[in-house]
Amino acid sequence: MEQKARDNAAGNSNKIYDTIIIGAGLAGLSCANHLSENGFSFIVLDSSDGVGGRVRSDLVDGFILDRGFQVFLTAYPEAANMLDYQSLNLKSFYAGALIATEDGFTRLSDPFKNPSALLSAVFSNISSMSDKMRIAYLRQKLMATTVGEIFSQVDKTILQALQEDYGFSATIIHRFFRPFFGGITLDNTLSGSRRMFDFVYKMMAEGLVTVPARGMGQIPEQLAAKLPQNSIRLSSRVASIDVASSKVVLASGVTLQARSIVLATNGPDAHRLFPHVPLPSSQMATCLYFAAAEAPIKEPLLMLNGAAGPVNNLAVLTNVSPEYGPPGQHLISVTTVGGPGSGDAAEAKENADPLNEKAPLEGAAEAELIAQVKAQLKVWFGAGADVEQWRHLRSYRIAHAQPNQIPPWLQPASRPLKLSADGNEETEGHSIYVCGDHRENASINGALRSGRLVAEALKADLKVATVV
Repeated sequence: MEQKARDNAAGNSNKIYDTIIIGAGLAGLSCANHLSENGFSFIVLDSSDGVGGRVRSDLVDGFILDRGFQVFLTAYPEAANMLDYQSLNLKSFYAGALIATEDGFTRLSDPFKNPSALLSAVFSNISSMSDKMRIAYLRQKLMATTVGEIFSQVDKTILQALQEDYGFSATIIHRFFRPFFGGITLDNTLSGSRRMFDFVYKMMAEGLVTVPARGMGQIPEQLAAKLPQNSIRLSSRVASIDVASSKVVLASGVTLQARSIVLATNGPDAHRLFPHVPLPSSQMATCLYFAAAEAPIKEPLLMLNGAAGPVNNLAVLTNVSPEYGPPGQHLISVTTVGGPGSGDAAEAKENADPLNEKAPLEGAAEAELIAQVKAQLKVWFGAGADVEQWRHLRSYRIAHAQPNQIPPWLQPASRPLKLSADGNEETEGHSIYVCGDHRENASINGALRSGRLVAEALKADLKVATVV
């Protein structure tokens, strides 16, 4: 009863909104911002205690922990139109990577952004000269290709594109593309969409790979800060929706009324609330954070695993932004792809909770994964790094880190923005609007774009805003 009273007071259950947005992730916040600019009334609901969905940060023992290792690409066109980059105080990674192989570390740098790295790129043993020429060609080709052209090309897997279309050798695919783009798509088999590969590669060529100085959570917080006061309602789980009457029932029993409903949740939760939204299979990842008195490397450089072992990538985030940790301490992020300790993305997807309920990594499974990761990193860095003394801060096991985009998932590149009560694409009558990275592509840009497109559809359908 107390929760219901709080819900009534916070949400004004007697008010009829222009729309109710379910989900305060990037797609929902994007939709809300575009509606707000045009004077439409709305309430944003979210079951969690903060905004951002999967793009959130926690403060633990003075360290800023992003909920899973993430980066922000400054060339994202939607983000450039919506975000204040200066206020985010973006900090850049070095344009390249340090790759761990059976023979030690190899640096692979982007000589176009770092001319001083040209010699090391030429003499790197990670790839042949023909592979380096193909990388240069691919970079120029994608920079000359529009985003629309990228997402309209016939899709195939990343591995097929690298082998068949771009002609890369097995060595560079195994040592660079697999850990790098396997980490981005959370699938080190490279079975994801080549459309997504080309898009991300283009974005990295045209801009910088960054993080906000105080964590990825600054991105949704900036979007939320631009919205009207009391327009976001947290800790409000939606139990059910009625598309025909545009009513939303909260778990507390409160019913909210609107002229329209927007589902801006992740794919599994959208399916739970409206089963006509297809349930996407999920890519799982586990991110472990460690505190260390000394950093194993001194540069803001992403480290990739080009050999065997559970680690996919490692980053010393305090090298990128010192604000990620307290003075004198370093924050180390380690990502494994798939289930904890398995290293098998297919097995992880089979065992993942399809509705993305809480799936904590703890107890024996967590201890085993920490031991495996530390054992591998001792080999990487040797006794001098004193890996055994790194203090484990927290593990994030993310059952639904992103939707699986194995072809033909992105063909077509965008799914319908509006569905009727029976799940068909709808232009008139009772309908529900759906946005999120499962409706576009699994990226910050895809989520923001999806939210904008739904807002534009709503403005066209609702015509005028309700007088508040």
